[in-house]
Amino acid sequence: MPLRPTAAAAGTWKLGGDLPVNRLGYGTMRLPQIGPALNTASAPRDRAEAVALLRRAVDLGVNHFDTAAFYFSSAHSSNDLLRAAFSPYADDLVITTKVWPARKPDGTWWYAEPHQLREQVEDNLRALGRDRLDVVNLRIPRSKATGSIAEHFGALADLREAGLIRHLGLSNVTAVHLAEARAIAPVVCVQNIYGLGEAPETTALLRTCGEQGIAFVPFYAIAGAGREAGTTGAEEERVLAVARAHGVSPAEVRLAWTLHQGPHVLAIPGTGDPAHLEANVASASLRLTDEEVALLSTPAVPA
Repeated sequence: MPLRPTAAAAGTWKLGGDLPVNRLGYGTMRLPQIGPALNTASAPRDRAEAVALLRRAVDLGVNHFDTAAFYFSSAHSSNDLLRAAFSPYADDLVITTKVWPARKPDGTWWYAEPHQLREQVEDNLRALGRDRLDVVNLRIPRSKATGSIAEHFGALADLREAGLIRHLGLSNVTAVHLAEARAIAPVVCVQNIYGLGEAPETTALLRTCGEQGIAFVPFYAIAGAGREAGTTGAEEERVLAVARAHGVSPAEVRLAWTLHQGPHVLAIPGTGDPAHLEANVASASLRLTDEEVALLSTPAVPA
């Protein structure tokens, strides 16, 4: 009988040197609703089904969950579902959240000033039912892509000193942001969009993180340009060819390629489908050849 796929097959990484996580994790953005994420028109997912999916992920070896207070539907939030599934939390379960952006109940976005970050952190603590947050990422809004993050990151560093946060990370950042933040406080992870076909500067940041002992956590590794809406368009032939060779789905190939980018690279694919969850976890066991990694890493030729 073949061994059951497990997230541990991809290996582990210690966030901050003291929080070991399996490199194949789970992103909760799609969990609260059925349909496009971060869309107030999307129907809420059945609560019992969502909780069961989270628990199934743990059964499959997932111990790293990514969330945010702005991941919610009309019925529930990711934080609420995580608390329902796991509280009281096991010692080996790591929850990573993010602050700065926020959404009002009608879906309207707003962005916190530095002094408002404490309120966002405390909201996460209450919703999750935690005394301290494992990791908080400062999620840089697109409108601030070229600005300083020193005031915001400094405010989070103060909350870390106050004991509300264990470790700090960054999301949607540049190498300049990373250097600015590290001059203020330790950074344990960088969470950026990354996958097949990303720009060279993104790969350079991934490599920089590895050199500095910082986890690099790609999002949209499967969806790519589809982002919140999910995978769109026809799959590339080279991805299909590798998938056929291994008898797996293109999504599994994309995740496996992502994990092949370095031992510090973590993956947090999200889904509300139990079968997709099983397939995502199975990608942790998929070993690509050097030739396949090179083929997939070659820039695609425009049609």
